[in-house]
Amino acid sequence: MTHATTTSPADTAQQFASDNYAGICPDAWAAMAEANAGHAPAYGDDRWTTLAADAFRSLFKADCEVFFVFNGTAANSLALASLCQSYHGVICSDMSHVETDECGAPEFFSNGSKLLVAPSTDGKLTPAAIRAIATNRTDIHFPKPRVVTITQPTETGLVYRPEELQALSATCRELGLVLHMDGSRFANACASLGCEPADITWRVGVDVLCFGGTKNGMAAGEAILFFDRRLAEDFDYRCKQAGQLASKMRFLSAPWVRMIDSGAWLRNGQHANACAQRVARGLDGVQGIEPMFPVQANGVFLKMAPPLVEALRAKGWRFYTFIGGCVRLMFAWDSQPERVDELVRDLREVAAAAAGAANG
Repeated sequence: MTHATTTSPADTAQQFASDNYAGICPDAWAAMAEANAGHAPAYGDDRWTTLAADAFRSLFKADCEVFFVFNGTAANSLALASLCQSYHGVICSDMSHVETDECGAPEFFSNGSKLLVAPSTDGKLTPAAIRAIATNRTDIHFPKPRVVTITQPTETGLVYRPEELQALSATCRELGLVLHMDGSRFANACASLGCEPADITWRVGVDVLCFGGTKNGMAAGEAILFFDRRLAEDFDYRCKQAGQLASKMRFLSAPWVRMIDSGAWLRNGQHANACAQRVARGLDGVQGIEPMFPVQANGVFLKMAPPLVEALRAKGWRFYTFIGGCVRLMFAWDSQPERVDELVRDLREVAAAAAGAANG
């Protein structure tokens, strides 16, 4: 027996709760279709995986080691685990994804390396914060700091500028620490800064980058780039042990070939960022709605009173409120400008209604 499924307009209309809501972009879809023609060697021995690794080396102008895994949790956790022993510590912001949203995966895959959390008002790490944690204790009873991990852009949508990264890297080198970058939205950072990928990675001292594909228009797949090849020793074994060695690896790697060669990776980031800016402009000066952080990538964070938040939900919008209770809106490669304008219109309406009630 079959059952008819009904879908309401609210279910099919675009939502901006997460850039993970988006589908697969045409470039990634076409690449997967092409890779699907016929048979190919398994476990990364196919030509697509070789082409993808070479495409990254060309894009970054670096002879880096490249690996592909299914998702961001695996990318970050396995990369950090490869840089640490179980008695080491990883310095991170208290708003970083590895601290707040990985369910202990970094600690699990590293057999116990401790996250050493630095308080932050905007999600960014600073040289002073790194130094304070790294030098606070040097006795054998405390985890030995080994790695600094930063998120680019941050969980609050802010972007590290090249000079900021250079300062962080200089501090890491002075203290003997390795610098890892969580780049689940790395394309959005490049689009925001208008710079080459190398300018905010290895040229400023980043040792390892996790480059996100899922939030950039792919079905799944993240790339892990080791700019210092020595740090990648036996990483393929680590991926296999963690269940991240895809047997049909070409379906993780092929989309990267087309995304990089066509420039779609950057165009997708530019479009998502432009949609976020569209919202920021549309809400400029609206009473009762304030930006919690500057809009620098594809995220918008809004301070709104609880009644306004509920009024926005009542209009059918989905969103998260997990960072300081603010409304978080994320935009993707396929965000429709007209739908973005509908969101702005509804936000302005709930704000106007609240203001009218307060003055009535």
